[in-house]
Amino acid sequence: MTTSSSTIKNKDLLALKAYITAADATQYDSLAATTLVLDLTHSNLSQRHAEIRFDKHDTVDCLRQKIHQKTGTPPHMQHLQLKTTAGGSIFYEILPEMESEKKLGFYNLPHGANVHCVDINPHSSSAGGAYENTALVEKYKMSEEEYDKRKGTLRDWGRQKKEENPDFSLAKHAREHAQLAEARRLYKESGSVKEGF
Repeated sequence: MTTSSSTIKNKDLLALKAYITAADATQYDSLAATTLVLDLTHSNLSQRHAEIRFDKHDTVDCLRQKIHQKTGTPPHMQHLQLKTTAGGSIFYEILPEMESEKKLGFYNLPHGANVHCVDINPHSSSAGGAYENTALVEKYKMSEEEYDKRKGTLRDWGRQKKEENPDFSLAKHAREHAQLAEARRLYKESGSVKEGF
């Protein structure tokens, strides 16, 4: 559900929205003249590396090294596509092992431009979601009996508390803990102690 500022009634949320969006139009004004802020995307990854800072005097090789650092794709396997924005149309392509010594300033990239890396390695370890898809990871499974035998678990702690006090329950403990946390919060805000604490 999306809400517009006209429907937001909470003053704190309005203040937060104003704070977050306050400098959107001037966010790059305080940067040095040679600083360049780019977004990096990758053909095999859904993640986006936003606002990575470079110097306009950095070379394409430096850009490739940064992409390698963030995505695992070696520089000689990177086909770079320069776009004015993420999802925008390609205005320049840099083939692998080409233009390595050219400076980023040569391309006249605006702040927030997108550099999309196409991984040309057919055996890339990032292909098929290997770096991001947790469904591909074999999960560790433990039987209830094994977990019951373990020491230092929540279940073990609950058993110890039950031995100390037969009326103990995790639900009751959680409720009391939440009440104590709320009392501490109120004390920090107002300096007064809630009745019963």
